[in-house]
Amino acid sequence: MLAGARDERRARHARCARMNSGAQVRKQPDAGVASRYLAEMVSRARTMPAPWRAYVALLVVWTVWSSTYFAIRVVVLDAPALLSSGARFALAGGALLAIGLARGDRFPRPIELLRAAPAGVLLFAGGNGLVALAVRTASSGSAALACAVAPVWAAVFSLFMGERPTWRQWLGFALGFGGVAVLCGGGAFPDKRAAIMLAVAPLCWASGTVLVRRLPSRASLQLFTGGIGMLVLGMFSGEHVPKTMSGSAFAAWIYLVVFGSMLAFSAYAYLVRNASTTVAMSYAYVNPVLAVLLGAAFGGEHVGGEILLSGALVVGAVFLIVRRR
Repeated sequence: MLAGARDERRARHARCARMNSGAQVRKQPDAGVASRYLAEMVSRARTMPAPWRAYVALLVVWTVWSSTYFAIRVVVLDAPALLSSGARFALAGGALLAIGLARGDRFPRPIELLRAAPAGVLLFAGGNGLVALAVRTASSGSAALACAVAPVWAAVFSLFMGERPTWRQWLGFALGFGGVAVLCGGGAFPDKRAAIMLAVAPLCWASGTVLVRRLPSRASLQLFTGGIGMLVLGMFSGEHVPKTMSGSAFAAWIYLVVFGSMLAFSAYAYLVRNASTTVAMSYAYVNPVLAVLLGAAFGGEHVGGEILLSGALVVGAVFLIVRRR
C-alpha cells in the first residue's frame, strides 16, 4: 500500500510538472510576439521624422523657391538664359548623384537615364527654361504668378487619368485660368512672347510632374538630364558662353545651384515623403505672394492692380484645388 501511495504521488508530481512545462511552452510565443511588437514600435519611433525637420523643410521650400524667380532674373540679365540654367541643373544633378553614390547608391544604368530624361526635359528645360527666357523682359513677380497655375494644369490632366474633380476643384479651374487671363491681358507683360512662354511653362511643369508619377526615377537624374537638354537647346539657339560675368549675376547663379536646386529640391522631396500632400503642395500658393514682395522690395518691380487681382485669383484657385477638405 505504501508503495502504491508513493507511485500515486510520483504520478501526480509528474502530471503537475508536465502541466507547468506546457504552460511555459504556451507562454513563450506570447512573450516573443510582445517583444517583437515592442522592438517594432521602438524602431518606428526612432525612424519617425522629427516635427522640426518638416517645419525647416517647409520654410526652405517657401522662402528659397520664392526667391528663385528674382535670382533667375538677375542671372539672365547678364548671361544666356538657357546655357546658364542648363549648367545650373546639370551641376546640381551631378552633385546630388555624387552624394548618393558616396552614400551607397548604385551607379545609374543607361536605361535609368533614358527613363528620367522625358520628365527632366519637361520639368527643367520646358518649365524652368521658358521662365528663364521670359524674365528677361517680364518681372519676377508676374512670372511667379503665371507659373503658380501648374497645380491647376496638373488637376486638369488628372481628368484624362480617370480622376473626377469636385465642385471646389472646378471652381479652382475657373479662378486659376481667370487669373492668368487677367495677368496676360493687363500690362504685366509688355512683350507678348514672354506672356506665351509663361503660359506654356506651367503646362510643361505639370505634364512633367504627371510623367514622374508614371515613370518614377531619381531626382538627381531628372535634374541632370534636364540640364543637359537645356544646354543642347542653348547651343542650337545660338547662345554663347559669356567671357565676363558680373559679381551679382555669378552670386545669383551660385545661389540657384546650391539653394534653389540642391537644397530646396531635396527639402521638397523630404516633404513629399514625410508630410501630407496638402502641406507639400502649399508652396504653390505661398511662393507667388513672397515672390511679388521680394521683386518689389529688392528689384524695384512695379506691383499694379492687375498683378494684385491676378495674385488673389491664382492663390485662391490653387488653394481650392490642393486642399483636400
